[in-house]
Amino acid sequence: MLPAELSADLIGQWVGQHLWPLFRIASFLMVIPIFGAQLVPARVRLGLALLMTILVVPMIPEAPAVDALSADAVVITLQQILIGIGLGFALTALWQLFVIAGQMIAMQMGLGFASMVDPANGVNVPVLSQIYTITITLLFLAMNGHLVALEVFVESFRTLPIGMEGLGQAGVWELAHRISWMFASAMLLALPAVTAVLIVNISFGVMTRAAPQMNIFSLGFPIGLIFGLFAIWVLHANFLPHFEQYARDTYDFMRQLQGVP
Repeated sequence: MLPAELSADLIGQWVGQHLWPLFRIASFLMVIPIFGAQLVPARVRLGLALLMTILVVPMIPEAPAVDALSADAVVITLQQILIGIGLGFALTALWQLFVIAGQMIAMQMGLGFASMVDPANGVNVPVLSQIYTITITLLFLAMNGHLVALEVFVESFRTLPIGMEGLGQAGVWELAHRISWMFASAMLLALPAVTAVLIVNISFGVMTRAAPQMNIFSLGFPIGLIFGLFAIWVLHANFLPHFEQYARDTYDFMRQLQGVP
């Protein structure tokens, strides 16, 4: 028998009010780009999750009274983890959009071999993708995008309260379709530079057919590279409006996952 101070009902109430929000917040912080990067130690992310849980718990609706050791508690825990990962994936797609766009441009202009290790993800990416990643990270922090993302995430405790119902089949299907949005947006972002470099390559191809004795490859490669860098410099003038639009679409999608019109 547990003493009156630590009864089974009291333990279940603690689990519902603190542990379930902690699972959702911790899974969200483990996935999002800046706080979930490998550069941030797991202890720091866990500390941020605990601090956010302490601040968020007084503002969210009360959790249902469920036995802490029952099957329903396990289902609710898995639902909280799924919600946190789903909302974090929506934000991660915003970063991967620019990484894919940088890979498309780099492969077209001949910079695909110039790759470096991305310290955030631990994989090799082209240098251009790394430049885009640093640029959008600085823009995201300068525009207080992390505060907006956390605000949208905290709203999920009211729109998707703790319980047996989570994202559901429709939410998981929307997350799967978000991958196609990521690739389509990356293609639209990289299309001007890719098209410009393609025109240069076609021009040198025509020159090769007209004068086969000329070594067009040794001449066309550096010119295509220089023209690609010029196209990237021109596109940077509209980089901020594109990022604002994609960030706005990401926040709208996070609210759409929560069932907010």
